[in-house]
Amino acid sequence: MSGILLGGACLAGIVFIGLILVVLYNGLVSARNRVDNGWAQIDVQLKRRHDLIPNLVETVKGYAAHEKSTLDAVINARSAAMAGQASGSVAQAAQTENILTGALKSLFALSEAYPDLKANQNFLALQEELTSTEDRIAYARQFYNDEVRRYNTKIQTVPTNFVASIGKFTEREYFEIDEGEKGTVDVKFS
Repeated sequence: MSGILLGGACLAGIVFIGLILVVLYNGLVSARNRVDNGWAQIDVQLKRRHDLIPNLVETVKGYAAHEKSTLDAVINARSAAMAGQASGSVAQAAQTENILTGALKSLFALSEAYPDLKANQNFLALQEELTSTEDRIAYARQFYNDEVRRYNTKIQTVPTNFVASIGKFTEREYFEIDEGEKGTVDVKFS
């Protein structure tokens, strides 16, 4: 009789451990999916940003055609950012997006030298749309980085780290901006 009870207790213990492993694994899958969703939200906003830039460049061209180097820098930075986004590497996307942000700051600073451009409704609407998109990117980046932190913490802490190593869950990269890009552009009105 005690052998049956001991066997039943062992079976119950095995089932209990199995349930714990399933819960831990499902928690990791859920965290990984939240990270992927966070990246998808960033991806949507970056594509939106990339789609707005050609219209902005065309608007500026009409007023500042001789500022070709600035316009070319924005176009080249946009192309690099799109390639960085397509690479699938968070670090590469962040690096190229930082370059694009710098080029856009130069473009907006350039507008200060052209009062007619500054007053152009298309330019103002595009500038507002890009500003709104930048805010959305910042929010999506914060959400993504929060989810990456939670996910990375899960795969690094006991007992989940054992399930993570068996399930081949790997750390994710943060989407970070350069320290130099965190500030705002100083625009001086004469």
